[in-house]
Amino acid sequence: MVQFSLLVLVNLFVGSMVGLERTVLPLLGEEVFGLAAASATLSFIVAFGFTKALVNLAAGALADRFGRKRILIFGWAVGIFVPVIVIVATAWWQIVLANVLLGVNQGLTWSMTVNMKMDLATSRQRGLALGLNEFAGYSGLAVASALSGLVAAEYFLRPETFYLGIAFALVGLVLSVIVRGTEDHLASQVSQGAGLSEDEELSGREIFARTTLTDPTLASCSVSGLATNLKDGMAWGLFPLYFAAAGLAVDRIGIVVAVYPAAWGVFQLFTGPLSDRLGRKWMIVSGMLTQAGALWLILLSGSYGSWLASSMLLGLGTALVYPTLLAAISDAAHPSWRASSLGVYRAWRDSGYAFGALIAGVLADLLGAAWSIGLVALLPLAAGLLAAFGMQETLRGRSSDGSPGKRAPRSDDPVLKGPGKPG
Repeated sequence: MVQFSLLVLVNLFVGSMVGLERTVLPLLGEEVFGLAAASATLSFIVAFGFTKALVNLAAGALADRFGRKRILIFGWAVGIFVPVIVIVATAWWQIVLANVLLGVNQGLTWSMTVNMKMDLATSRQRGLALGLNEFAGYSGLAVASALSGLVAAEYFLRPETFYLGIAFALVGLVLSVIVRGTEDHLASQVSQGAGLSEDEELSGREIFARTTLTDPTLASCSVSGLATNLKDGMAWGLFPLYFAAAGLAVDRIGIVVAVYPAAWGVFQLFTGPLSDRLGRKWMIVSGMLTQAGALWLILLSGSYGSWLASSMLLGLGTALVYPTLLAAISDAAHPSWRASSLGVYRAWRDSGYAFGALIAGVLADLLGAAWSIGLVALLPLAAGLLAAFGMQETLRGRSSDGSPGKRAPRSDDPVLKGPGKPG
């Protein structure tokens, strides 16, 4: 329990490193570095997203080779350089470089907190464990988003704002040194799966193919994760610019921007455990549709209060899917290759940051920010429909429609031959 709590606290500071940038960095690009095009301003998110995606893909193998704790500590050692570079940067490419390092930091540290919690949790606790993990991360993100806006309003966009980042990284590093590794727990889970067919002994290429394309349930999760973070990459880059153009002051922009991840974080305290009771599939479907609707409501709204409400709804939609997708992947992947499958899923999911920034930036330059937000909303809508028709329920004891019935496929069950295959 102590180790689990420490990992929750670690992820609070992991999320804070990202939240520090969400309010300030798009404005920094315009006001300090003179970037006029939205696509140029959002280039830091592209660098962050693709780097984090690639690091996620490698994180599982690195963890298996070097141990979860070592990779967690290394991720924090890299993270210390991020706020320092932003403080001293004299050109925008240096900001982009800082976000490459932030991608490495997030890919390693967040991946390890997820994998270490999955090592500690039982199969019926995965939603709860991931709900707590994501609650901590996105609560830290929300608090840092709001705090950075307040500091920027009181002082300036930098350097004072990024002094906070140095403190976050140092605290995260110290906590990561204190926490214990979870390899013993993982070995116990793997031993319980002894006797599985040789089909469970998969190569990295086979794991990638299953998680990406050939297993309908795993692939649906990957598409939903990609669409969710594509929407978030757009929101990260365009929301501050959209609300500033609407006349909001920077401190109010910080609050609106922060309400979205705050709701995202808090609601995960409930949605993660709820998915352990009600099932994964229909929470994922409803969450994807809610995200699309919330983005359109933001465009239809015209006041500070209505934007706050729409931002909260967007957070609720994201909270319905975020821990639930991770739990569904963990349900469907055998413990011996779960970390690698989670890495593939998180690679696709977090590449959404980059694709979202690219698509949103180009659309904003061509059509304006409002059109960009509205068109991006079509993607979570499409992903939700794909999950509705292509995904099987992964929670034990639930049928595909979420009702009690025939047990759902689980690849950590010794009688199964593979994820998504009935025994």
